[in-house]
Amino acid sequence: MSAPQATRTTALHAGAWWLWALGLATAASRTTDPLLLGLLVGVAGYVVAARRTDAPWARSYGAFVKLGLVVIAIRLVCAFFLGSPIPGTHTLVTLPEVPLPDWAKGVRIGGRVTAEGMVFALYDGLKLATLLICVGAANALANPARLLKSLPGALYEAGVAVVVAMTFAPNLVADVQRLRAARRLRGRPDRGFKALLQVGLPVLEGALERSVALAAAMDARGYGRSAQVPPAVRHTTSVLTLGGLLGVCAGTYGLLGDTGGGYGLPLLLAGLAAALAGLWLGGRRSVRSRYRPERWGARAWLVSGSGIAVAALMIWANDYAPAALHPPAVPLTAPVLPLWPAASVLVGLLPAFVAPLPSSADRAGLGGASRGGRRASDVDPCTKEPTQ
Repeated sequence: MSAPQATRTTALHAGAWWLWALGLATAASRTTDPLLLGLLVGVAGYVVAARRTDAPWARSYGAFVKLGLVVIAIRLVCAFFLGSPIPGTHTLVTLPEVPLPDWAKGVRIGGRVTAEGMVFALYDGLKLATLLICVGAANALANPARLLKSLPGALYEAGVAVVVAMTFAPNLVADVQRLRAARRLRGRPDRGFKALLQVGLPVLEGALERSVALAAAMDARGYGRSAQVPPAVRHTTSVLTLGGLLGVCAGTYGLLGDTGGGYGLPLLLAGLAAALAGLWLGGRRSVRSRYRPERWGARAWLVSGSGIAVAALMIWANDYAPAALHPPAVPLTAPVLPLWPAASVLVGLLPAFVAPLPSSADRAGLGGASRGGRRASDVDPCTKEPTQ
C-alpha cells in the first residue's frame, strides 16, 4: 500500500496519531530496559521525521526531547544528592551528610553515592523521558483543530479547553524561534540568559494577543450555547459518563498492573459501554453542526492498530520475559536487547510507510488551507505573514 499525498479527504485522522503514540507510551511504561526505551524513542522520532509538517504544533517535538533530557538530569541529580533506596556495594563518592531531625527518618542529604543507585535512577528517568517523548510525537503529528472537530458533542467544550492547552507549548516554541531568528538578522545575540529575557516580553505579548483573538472568535461563533434537555436525561448522562470513565480508569489500571488482569478487561469494556452511552446522550445538548466530518479510514486503522499492537505485545512480553524487560540494578549487569520485544517495538514504524505524505501546503505550515483566502505564494515563507 503506497502512501498518497495528504489532502483534505485523504489526510489521516488526528485520533489515530494519538492512539499510536499512547500505545508506544504504554509499552514504555512496561519496561526499564534502556535499550528498549531507546528503541521506542527511535521509532517515535523516525515516524515524526517522516510524516510531520512544518506547522507550529509540529515544531514542538524537539522541545519534548529536551524536556526528557532535563527530566533524566533532574532524576540523576536527586539520586546523587538525596540518595537512592537501592542498596549498593560500588561506592562512587561519599558526600558530607547533613544531620536531620528524628521526624525526617528515611530522608538523607549527602552520604554514600553508589553506582547501583545511579543506574536505577538513570533507568527510572529514561522511562519517564520516553513517555514524554511519545506524547510529544502525538503533538507533532496530530492537528489539534482536526482533533477537536472529531470530538463528540458532549465533550466539545472540554475539548476546546484541552486543545487550547495543547497548542500553548507549540505556539510558544514557534514564537521563541521566530524572535530568535529576528534577533540574528539584526545582528543581536540570540543565546544566553540576557537574550532570553529580551525575548520573553514579546513572547508574552504574542500569547496575550492570541488569547484575545481566540476569545473574540469563540464569542462570534456562539461558543457555549446548548439545547434544553429534560433534567432526567441530564442526570442519567452524568451518571453514565462519570461511572463509565471511572470504570475505564479502574480497568486500565487492572490491565497495566501486575495483578488484576482477571477483572481489568471486563471492567474496561463495561466502562467503555457506559461512557459511550453517556456521551451519546450528552451529545443531544450540543447545537453544533459538523461540516465535512473527519473520516476514519483503513490507514487510520493501520496507524492506531500498530500502536495498540506494540502495547499489547509488550504487556504480553512481561509474562514470558519479565527479567529481560527489567534489568536489575543490583547486581550491576549490562542490559541486553531482547529479540522478540524489540521486534514488537518495530511494529510501531508502520505509520512511516502507510500514513499519507504531508502535502506541499502542510510543508509550508499552512495546514492545507490558505490564510484569509490568500495563496501559499502570498505568504512570506520565513515569517509566515502575508506579503504586501
